[in-house]
Amino acid sequence: MRVGLVNDLPMAVELLRRVIASTAEHEVAWIAMNGREAVDACRHDRPDLILMDLNMPEMDGVEATRRIMAETPCPILLVTASVDANVSGVYDAMGYGALDAVDIPSVGLNGHSSEQTAALLVRIATIGRLSRNLPPVSHGQRRPPAPASPSQRLVAIGASAGGPAAVATLLGDLPPEFPAPIILVQHLDEQFVPGFASWLGQHCRLSVRPAREGDRPERGVVLIAASANHLVFEAGGELGYRAEPRDYPYRPSVDVFFESVAERWQGEPIGVLLTGMGRDGARGLKLLRDRQCLTIAQDKATSAVYGMPKAAAAIGAAAEILPLAAIAPRLTEACAPSS
Repeated sequence: MRVGLVNDLPMAVELLRRVIASTAEHEVAWIAMNGREAVDACRHDRPDLILMDLNMPEMDGVEATRRIMAETPCPILLVTASVDANVSGVYDAMGYGALDAVDIPSVGLNGHSSEQTAALLVRIATIGRLSRNLPPVSHGQRRPPAPASPSQRLVAIGASAGGPAAVATLLGDLPPEFPAPIILVQHLDEQFVPGFASWLGQHCRLSVRPAREGDRPERGVVLIAASANHLVFEAGGELGYRAEPRDYPYRPSVDVFFESVAERWQGEPIGVLLTGMGRDGARGLKLLRDRQCLTIAQDKATSAVYGMPKAAAAIGAAAEILPLAAIAPRLTEACAPSS
């Protein structure tokens, strides 16, 4: 992969350059000292991936991400001194289409941290696989669906790149008395989920928290997948996490969760697929639609990255394709007691 580096600190740039040079699979495409230089560099030479810092002079990483994704979209990984110290900026940038965030490897007496370097290289490799839009992995024989009770609603949401802002908008437009439980699978490293839940809680009138093993969906509560393993419904109706399929490129996977909803939820689910790179969730949404469930995909005009919703539309998985602003009213209508 050809990688663009965006950081105003020469030491950080040199460290990242060495990390990229440590494997023959990657090379540095160009180096920018701030967001404005990065936007200009992308116009002339769009790389396969950008490693974007957040705090820089002239133009920060949030605004640079917004402009790049609007003008010359390409995968962006946020690499900053401390993700925990920049929670708001991280999710703002993810709302514009950044894929993930990671701390820059620290430098010690023996050079940069091998553990942090390995984590960064894993993120880069994962984004490389997503960018190549890998075909879906087969999960084997599916179990027959459980019988449904129309009185039991559930909203299952999947999102990836651009998802934090889209989810915040959708949840913020729901009334505090929204009658159905909501479960979200957002492509996000598990260490960031608590901060993400707290950030989302500031944008809506519902309770938001990470999903724990053994949880059951609750009215007025948004549960977020919070593990590198896949969130699923177990046979008893509780939520759980499972490692299989281990080789699936998306962890946690929207497809795996949607499939478990179709098979295990004792009621009438609604599937919603929002902005994101790749195709995760499209097949699972199609399974829900084949079960005669309401399925919704975000439209192209309002998607930061029109990958996952596009894949769903291409296979007829979405019964309705709606702009982001119309999804919350549609869910409110669909979950009304008389519906």
